[in-house]
Amino acid sequence: MMNTTVEKDIHEQLTQLPLERQRQVLEFARALAIAKVHGVPGQDLLHFAGTIDREDLTDIEQAIKEGCEKVNLDEW
Repeated sequence: MMNTTVEKDIHEQLTQLPLERQRQVLEFARALAIAKVHGVPGQDLLHFAGTIDREDLTDIEQAIKEGCEKVNLDEW
């Protein structure tokens, strides 16, 4: 079910577009309607919060700082 304000706004914008752009909007809307949602809602992941040991987190942070924050100008 669509919010009537949103529907009216979409219609208003759509009528201002040339026919080819309207067709693109239609294709996009159809693609959105059939697209499968990927991933997991964040709420479902909350039970993992706090499961990584603080020492491990410190090691991970250090590895990122040492390996990811450098630019090797001679690499390419």
